This record gives sequence, structure tokens and C-alpha cells, in this order.
Amino acid sequence: MKYGLFFGDSITYGEYDGVFGGWVDILKRYALQKFNEGSDELILFNLGIGGETTEALLKRLPHEMSARNAADGNIIFLGYGTNDLAVKDGVQMVNREQFKNNMINAVQHAKQYAEEICLVSILPFSNKVDGITAASGKLRTNTEVLTYNQILKDIADEHAVQYIDFHTAFLPDKEILLSGDGVHPNEKGYGLMAETAIPIIEKYI
Repeated sequence: MKYGLFFGDSITYGEYDGVFGGWVDILKRYALQKFNEGSDELILFNLGIGGETTEALLKRLPHEMSARNAADGNIIFLGYGTNDLAVKDGVQMVNREQFKNNMINAVQHAKQYAEEICLVSILPFSNKVDGITAASGKLRTNTEVLTYNQILKDIADEHAVQYIDFHTAFLPDKEILLSGDGVHPNEKGYGLMAETAIPIIEKYI
């Protein structure tokens, strides 16, 4: 039996999807269905926390990993950046350099436990919220998304881990794949994310 551990923020958690519960929950049901049909068992844990940045990830990663360490190995997904790149009260929550260091640190730690690590790209924001301060006081821009995604791509290349490009999958239809807040996917968007991620978990079931 293997474990799939999904670390991330509210997009990993599946916020604003009242239909399917988000992309990780769709994958969870898929893996269970496959197991019921006779495939290998892959148990998926949704460890997403709304509003989380890479700073908080580093604090909990060692504890979460040691608490859920499957005998046959783990696949680890890291979905961060949407909150890190946000500017609040004129200050970026986690600047580029710090984000890069935090993610490298997380990857190195995860490598002690995982046979495969996947870095999840940051999704594009809707045009209506790009560069506009939200009710939460956070300001986000699509320009920064590109910069932070490039950091993730570079880390994936340098550390031989996988990069899941949800950003490109969303770009052409982002206005119909994002929910009313312009940041989180709606059920269509989460469905597309699950569809994109199925081939990754497929090889373990």
C-alpha cells in the first residue's frame, strides 16, 4: 500500500467546490474505485490548509510526513504560491527568494520519504482580480504567477521532481474555470485539475 500526500493551500483543500469537494477528493474517489476493481491500494490524504504559505509548510512537513509514512512508499504533491506571492499591506507575504529557498527545503525534506514528488503550478487569476486588492486585503497579479511558476519549474528541473502544469491547462478558459472570487477554481476547474493529475497517480494503482 502506498500513500499520496497532498500539501497545499485552499486550492488543494478544494474550497468553493460544493459538488466534488475539489481535485484531491476526485482523485481519492478514483483511487478507491480502482482498488475496489482489484488495483493496488493507494490512499490519498488531503493535507491542504486554507491561506497557507511555504513558511507554515516547513513547520508542519516533518511531523505530517513521519505520521503518514507508508511502508511501500509515498507520492508527495506540493501546491504553494498563491498566498506566498500575494501582497498584503504593501508587503509580499513570501518574497521570491524566500519562496525558492522554502520550496527547495521542502523538496529535500520530502525526498527522505517519497519516491515521487510533484510541484503543482499556481493557477492564473481571473482578469477581474488581477492587480486588485481583494476583501482579504491581498493583492495578486498574473505577472507574479508567471515568475513564481518559473521558480517552481526551475526547482523541478534541478531536483529531478515533476512539475504539474495546471496553469497552462487553465489559461485559455480561465474565466469559466474559476469561481466568483477569481482565485479558486469552480467545480469545472477542479474537474480539469483532477483529469490532468490522474495519469500521475495511475501508475501507482
